[in-house]
Amino acid sequence: MELYIDTANLDEIREAHDLGVLDGVTTNPSLIAKEGVDYGKRLAEICEIVSGPVSAEVLAVDAEGMIVEGRERAKIAPHIVVKLPSTIDGLKACKALADEGTRTNMTLCFQPLQALMVAKAGAFLVSPFIGRLDDIGQDGMDLIAQIRQIYDNYNYQTKILAASIRHPLHMVNCALAGADVATVPLKVIKQFMSHPLTDTGLEKFIADYQKTFA
Repeated sequence: MELYIDTANLDEIREAHDLGVLDGVTTNPSLIAKEGVDYGKRLAEICEIVSGPVSAEVLAVDAEGMIVEGRERAKIAPHIVVKLPSTIDGLKACKALADEGTRTNMTLCFQPLQALMVAKAGAFLVSPFIGRLDDIGQDGMDLIAQIRQIYDNYNYQTKILAASIRHPLHMVNCALAGADVATVPLKVIKQFMSHPLTDTGLEKFIADYQKTFA
């Protein structure tokens, strides 16, 4: 299972990268806005830190505009993945860019037929947002399981990128359901290596040693 960090903050990306387990980065206009920097410049900076896929979301909402913008984003670095919305126009742009050899990440996926359609159009990644479904009383993990079954049924190669992960249990369930990738905030990534029994066990080992040899 691949692990991406969901941020546009360079310090967070460096910290996650230093863990040795980071496979890629996802960004979006909201995350870029928090940084207050030029979009293209920040994407280029991220690509200098991370050698894996870096998702760059388009701002256009029409197919023609998405294609033009996607082509420009793809020029930033070879490992840029153009991020498009799971809409009719996004589907058209996905097909056009995929036919040109540009990898795409189809974001804001909330139902399995969106995932089916973008896979048929040649998407590299599809991003179901599980936390946002939980927010409105649906079980986001059901969507991951449905997409996994559909892709396995028909041997689609599009990777399932679980997004909107809010806590470690989301991550556990995504791994059990067979998500190919998860994109996670740094705060949650750090929680993956945390357990109170680990802390107390380590304290006891050190205390026992010091009691005898100090």
